[in-house]
Amino acid sequence: MYDDILIPTDGGEGFDAVLDRAVDIVPDDGTVHVLYVVDDRAFLTLDDEMKADVLDDLQAEGTDAVGSVAEKLEAAGLEAVTAIRRGTPADEIVAYAEQEGVDVVTMGTQGDDYTQNILGSTAEQVVADASVPVLTVDLS
Repeated sequence: MYDDILIPTDGGEGFDAVLDRAVDIVPDDGTVHVLYVVDDRAFLTLDDEMKADVLDDLQAEGTDAVGSVAEKLEAAGLEAVTAIRRGTPADEIVAYAEQEGVDVVTMGTQGDDYTQNILGSTAEQVVADASVPVLTVDLS
């Protein structure tokens, strides 16, 4: 049984399948960590003024994303811990899992076309780098 589960979210559609799977494997007294990573690679070339605006927008998106997931978890009677980090998503997911001592990472993957997802996938990198099991849920 997994007492502490990490669910990274990007706020995208199809996330309910990941959430359903996590709820299936966490015990009633378990904790679900919900993480949103602001991918700062996306705006490295912007000027400083624009970076601040983009960062604010992405932080707000992250707050909405983790808040929405936390509400659903709490409605299911589970404890939810939320966090927002900034950096490379796979690196931050792995670091969070290690720092918080989670038992498993449950995340979505878009494996609909292996020729486009064979390299660079966040889920693929987390699977390769994480020191805990990673349960992937196909969102395609």
